[in-house]
Amino acid sequence: MENSKEFKITRRGFLVSAAGSVAATAVPGAVTAAAQQPLGVRPTVVSKVSFVVNGARRDLEVDTRITLLDTLREHLQLTGTKKGCDQGQCGACTVLVNGRRINSCLTLAVMHQGDTITTIEGLGTPEKLHPMQAAFVKHDGFQCGYCTPGQICSAVAVLEEVKAGIPSHVSEDLTARPRLTSAELRERMSGNICRCGAYSNIVDAITEVSRGRA
Repeated sequence: MENSKEFKITRRGFLVSAAGSVAATAVPGAVTAAAQQPLGVRPTVVSKVSFVVNGARRDLEVDTRITLLDTLREHLQLTGTKKGCDQGQCGACTVLVNGRRINSCLTLAVMHQGDTITTIEGLGTPEKLHPMQAAFVKHDGFQCGYCTPGQICSAVAVLEEVKAGIPSHVSEDLTARPRLTSAELRERMSGNICRCGAYSNIVDAITEVSRGRA
């Protein structure tokens, strides 16, 4: 008697296939190949997304599971934004979305339809540095430089937050206009880790820009 192979449906395989079908209906314009894939194989769901990156409109078709960070690096070749912990803890992947800083590793590209995104490449160029970039160079606000793009993007956003009157966790008076003290600055930048320990130089650079002297 010839041996016969049993076809087993695992719980994981069933849930994965079901999730692919749900994602296809939940994301506008999404297309899934789940029906053509065997059970247990992770389905691919793609969707069109359009946003403005560093002043240029970019129209892409991406996997709905891809992060904004990987989209910037792999699809748009904007590798200035760094992948550090990939868990939202180090801040190396910080970019500006509609003027606000976010960890691009924690958000999906398809969530940013119509948004305006600025990466380190969009702040300035080697020929014409952004004041914050120039201040980091002047004050040696980096050593290995890996965290620097995220630090600079975050620093630019910090000054805008202070200008807008947004308090931080160490603000003594939540109703008063924030003052960019060393404690305030360190708290606001605490989400950006520098493993080389250039924090004092980073504070000096941001302080100089805040005073309009960079």
